[in-house]
Amino acid sequence: MRLVFGAVLIAGVGLAGLAAYQTHSYISQLQTRLAVAERNANTTEMVNVFVNANAMRHGQLLRRDDVRVAPFPVYAVPPGAYTDLEELFPNGAESRVVLRAMDPIEPILTTKLTEPGKQAGITSHLSPGKRAFTIPVNQTTGVAGFLRPGDVVDIFWTGRTRDSGEVTQLIQPQLRLIAVDQSADMDRTTNVTAARTVTVEASPEQAAALAQAQSSGRLSLALVGIGDTAEVGAIEMTQDRLLGIVREQQREADQKCHIRTRRGGELVVIEIPCTN
Repeated sequence: MRLVFGAVLIAGVGLAGLAAYQTHSYISQLQTRLAVAERNANTTEMVNVFVNANAMRHGQLLRRDDVRVAPFPVYAVPPGAYTDLEELFPNGAESRVVLRAMDPIEPILTTKLTEPGKQAGITSHLSPGKRAFTIPVNQTTGVAGFLRPGDVVDIFWTGRTRDSGEVTQLIQPQLRLIAVDQSADMDRTTNVTAARTVTVEASPEQAAALAQAQSSGRLSLALVGIGDTAEVGAIEMTQDRLLGIVREQQREADQKCHIRTRRGGELVVIEIPCTN
């Protein structure tokens, strides 16, 4: 009995020693990792980035008093962030106009502000060499009111031609909306309502084509999905082509042949290949 007790005691002491050794080893490894992380943190290059102190909305003025400085690791600085106060407020300017909403303590980006001295009007959203062109829409042609500034749309023209009669064509793919009605606010969160006009960003040639199309037919918009950059070819639909598709489908339906047979007291119709 004493031998059994002694063996159990020795095994218990051994297990306790093994557990203590493993715990000590784990703590040592953890302390080593923390020391390495602290050493790396102390050697990481930092840069001062300007952030806004309070939440900002479209059209508000960002003043010098609204700006704070926060240290960022160089590798974590967002593209377009301001790191120089003279770049943020050039030539002694006291304020800039906000184009996009910003949360508190968010890095101030070039895309969130207008150019120095400019207001948050529609011209602030135009890319170099582009023009603003307005298209009247309704609930049907304007995607039921789901359009907002910043969206991308395809524009279709429907009118009559000498050869094909009435036709619908894709005339301008993937144009960016810069305003809906009189609002250029990309962060607008109001209820969905049918717009009366939309304004697109277009080159002078595209604007001329849209003006001609608008005077000779009807324009309709189709909303393009976010991040969809797939190129589409020429798209055209005529009445003859549409009716031809319908007739072909009807012809295929007419060519189906059937036989009728009885199974017990039930009449069964079976489709079979046509022989002529």
